[in-house]
Amino acid sequence: MPSAEAWGWQTNATCESSTDMELVLHYSLIPSFAIILVLSFLERRVSRRQIDGKLHLLNGRFGIVIPLDFVGTFSNRWSFGFAFGATANKVMFLFSEGYRPLQVPQWAQAIVLLIGSTEVGLSYFPFFACLSTEFRITGSVLGFFYTFTWFIITITNIVQCPHGQVMGDYEKIIFYWPSLFCLIFLLGRFALMFVKALRIRLKMDVSSQENHFLEDHQAQHVKRLVRKPQERQVRKSWFQHKVYEWDPCFQFPGRMIGTSALALICLYIFIVIEFYIYKQFSQELKILDQRFEELVDSSNGSEVLVPAVLQLKEFINVTEGVWIFTTFAASLTCVSYVFHILACYRKHMKRLWAGEKHFLPLRSREPASSQSVAAIARYSGWQIAYILWGYLIIHVVQCLFGVMIMYSFVLPIQHGQGLEVAKDLGIGILTVGIAMGLMILQIKIAARFFLQPKILPDDKQKPLALNNRLLCSILLGTWLIARIDRTIMQKGYEAADMGFNTWVGMIFMDHYHTNPTLLSFCHILLAGTTEKKLQKSTKYYIFNNISKPRVSTRARTRWLLLYTLLNNPRLTELRKPNAQSGASDAPQNPCV
Repeated sequence: MPSAEAWGWQTNATCESSTDMELVLHYSLIPSFAIILVLSFLERRVSRRQIDGKLHLLNGRFGIVIPLDFVGTFSNRWSFGFAFGATANKVMFLFSEGYRPLQVPQWAQAIVLLIGSTEVGLSYFPFFACLSTEFRITGSVLGFFYTFTWFIITITNIVQCPHGQVMGDYEKIIFYWPSLFCLIFLLGRFALMFVKALRIRLKMDVSSQENHFLEDHQAQHVKRLVRKPQERQVRKSWFQHKVYEWDPCFQFPGRMIGTSALALICLYIFIVIEFYIYKQFSQELKILDQRFEELVDSSNGSEVLVPAVLQLKEFINVTEGVWIFTTFAASLTCVSYVFHILACYRKHMKRLWAGEKHFLPLRSREPASSQSVAAIARYSGWQIAYILWGYLIIHVVQCLFGVMIMYSFVLPIQHGQGLEVAKDLGIGILTVGIAMGLMILQIKIAARFFLQPKILPDDKQKPLALNNRLLCSILLGTWLIARIDRTIMQKGYEAADMGFNTWVGMIFMDHYHTNPTLLSFCHILLAGTTEKKLQKSTKYYIFNNISKPRVSTRARTRWLLLYTLLNNPRLTELRKPNAQSGASDAPQNPCV
């Protein structure tokens, strides 16, 4: 990967810019710390310490500023996504190991990269902190001016020196336009936040920024669960049947939206870098071709060199065309994977909410708590790494297959050898067909005469059925290598796939902390406790419930149990049997 100088961070010989982006990154820590200090002063600590008794003027201030709740953030999701997108260029610098704030020996480079990533994180910390703070006016003003400063510096750097050393004309425009677009969105978002907060402060509008323990979509999900199966069915459009079926009772957390936006922008930058690297490689091949032509001219048309020069020129043209075509194919594949991973996240979360874990490997069904907590922090990095390296591997494999197809079918047909190609293709298809037919015949004979009968009538196949998955595993493993939600390891070795372990730990962490049913239960408990405290706070609270009928707790519990079992008959099979159910005269009541 190119270094920091190659990315245009520093000035080159043909263009001088007054803004050194690396130096700007260092100095941006000063206003970043100032913003963090202001927001920390406004925050009040939840738990008080002994020092608070001595410092009465602080009144519990200087709390911890949380930029983004990676577990249960459902508000400002797209704003956080664009905030992640604004950091895409710096993330790619870190990914390429091109940004090193200190010059150290080889053994200490990991520590320096950690320091560099911490510096980049602190530099962009105010974007997230100003979006998540409860003090909207202060956060919007500070966030707007900080974002505007970065926008002006980036624009100045691009205008003064739009070209670069590696990619030539308009290099910085090509690289920085996604981040500029994200900065413009953040400017508009902070301006809108300021207007809304000001209207609320002037009592011209009602505040809707309340911290709800239970989100509205989670409550709607639980309400849908208690409905009858007939009432849950909704008519679906053609788009929902064929393309994508959205769920109004499910929302992706801010972490998934931000990671997807960052992955798409990083993928774009990676594709641009790869394209220009191949362009330089192709130019070197053309220079080599010209030298061969000069050598042929100097040798008066040698019979040995002329065919070699023609084959080299044909190879250059074929690889260039195949590489460009597979660039679009591989990029579309990885872009579709980003959205497909979101769909798989929703599917896996719903299965975990329903108590289903059979879709996971046996060793991954009970991950360690520490693994789940660490997975939340590691997921974004692993997701981006899987997408980028997966794109490169998929692109190379597709390019190799494309060159094979060109030399096996297309070029022979262009050279007038179509009949020979058809003959060889027919022989190959016949050979493969005979081999497959023999394999199928062996399986049928084994299933008919050598295998035992089915254990259960509903079994799809007899025990010990033959199954050959080698070729299928190779093809699918190569094609799905960019997906983090599936492991390419064979059964029993899934734990060696660190990316898949991160995915499993992440979805279990979300399952434990954002389960709508559990949150609804806790919400009901908290609401009941709050109501009782409010009633007892009045002097005559004992007279408030005179008009309400007295209902036995046991009778109310049994009624709720009956209602639940009538709407969900399958739960009856999962109930613990009664100690007296074995008696012949025991009542057959599902609610007992």
